[in-house]
Amino acid sequence: MFKKILVPVDLAHIEAIQRALSTSADLARHYGAEVCYMAVTTSTPGTVARTPEEYEYKLEAFASGQEAVHGQKTSSRCINSPDPTADLDGLILKSIEAVGADLVVMATHLPRHLDAVMPSHGDRIASHTDVSVFLVRPA
Repeated sequence: MFKKILVPVDLAHIEAIQRALSTSADLARHYGAEVCYMAVTTSTPGTVARTPEEYEYKLEAFASGQEAVHGQKTSSRCINSPDPTADLDGLILKSIEAVGADLVVMATHLPRHLDAVMPSHGDRIASHTDVSVFLVRPA
């Protein structure tokens, strides 16, 4: 049913997205799908890496680690952006097409009143693509 699962990640907040990571691994194992971990970084130094190249290396290592733990094939896609927060939705949508994903698994927050004015990233992705989007809320 699914062949490639795109999972947007933020290496600075891996502990906050553990449920989405487990869900994507379970779905990949069930369907024999590949998981592509996608991340957006800036060219300025951050808490995870000082350069986009270092961030990409760490993302590749993360994907390899997930493959070793869960046993499914993985890949990674690192994108450099001057403003990751503003560009995130568009970059996820472009990544869906670029990697040929047929499912997106994303961590999301619990609903709040502000969502009526500013929808979540997952809500925007689901309404702007024809692939399935699985939003995973925290426990």
